[in-house]
Amino acid sequence: MIALETRNLTKQFGGLTAVNAVSMTLYQGDVLGLIGPNGAGKTTFINALSGLNPPTSGTVKMFGEETTGLPPDRMCRKGLSRTFQIPSPFPKMTAIESVMTATIFGNGPGLIQDPVKHSREMLEFVEFPMSENVISEQLNTVQLKRLDLARALASNPKILFMDEMASGLSEGELTDIMRIIRKISAKGISILMVEHIMQLIMAVCNRLLCIQFGTKIAEGTTQEVANDPKVTKAYLGSAET
Repeated sequence: MIALETRNLTKQFGGLTAVNAVSMTLYQGDVLGLIGPNGAGKTTFINALSGLNPPTSGTVKMFGEETTGLPPDRMCRKGLSRTFQIPSPFPKMTAIESVMTATIFGNGPGLIQDPVKHSREMLEFVEFPMSENVISEQLNTVQLKRLDLARALASNPKILFMDEMASGLSEGELTDIMRIIRKISAKGISILMVEHIMQLIMAVCNRLLCIQFGTKIAEGTTQEVANDPKVTKAYLGSAET
C-alpha cells in the first residue's frame, strides 16, 4: 500500500527552483532514505511535503487522499509527523511538558485518555537519557533531538519524517538511534529520513531516494541506489579532468 506519494513536486523561491518536479513513492512499512549532497534540496522537499513550506506546483497524496499544500497541523492530524534538523523546543518547559503539548494538540479530542502517561511512554520509547522534569533549555543537541523525536511520536503518526537525526552522534549513540528507528518501523510507521551518515542509511533503510540540485537522480532499493553511478558521481564528483 502507498502511504505517501508525490508527482512532479516543485518548489521555487523567486527565480530559484529548489525542488524540481520530484516524483517519489513511500510505501507502507518503508524506511526510505532521502540522500544527496549538501544543498541538494532535501529539507526543502520534506518541508513542501509536510506543509511547512507548500509546493509551487505538483501534488502530494497520503493514503490516496490529496493533501497538497495543507498546513502542518492538518497534516499532523492526518497522520504525518516530523523531527527537525535543528530542534526548536519550548525552552522553559520541562521535557514531559513539551511532549504533552504534542500529545494534546497532535491528536484528536479525547483520543488520548491520559496525556501524562502517554507522554511518559514516548520519552521511554525514545530512551530519553534525562529526567522527564529537566528544563528543555538545559539539554544539549543530542538530548534535544531525542526529545524532538518523542514529540513527533506523541501524535501517533502513520508517517514519520526524520531530518538528520544522526548528526553529531558518537558511535554508541549511532547504534542507539539505529535500534530506536527499528522499533519505530516495527510499530508499522512508514519513515522518510534525510540523512548523511551512510552507516545509518545502509543499516536501516530498505529503499533510497537521491536528489541533486533539486532533481531526482535515483530511487530504488538501498543497494541499487548506493551502486548507481549517477549517485556516486553526485557525491564524489566526476573523475574526468
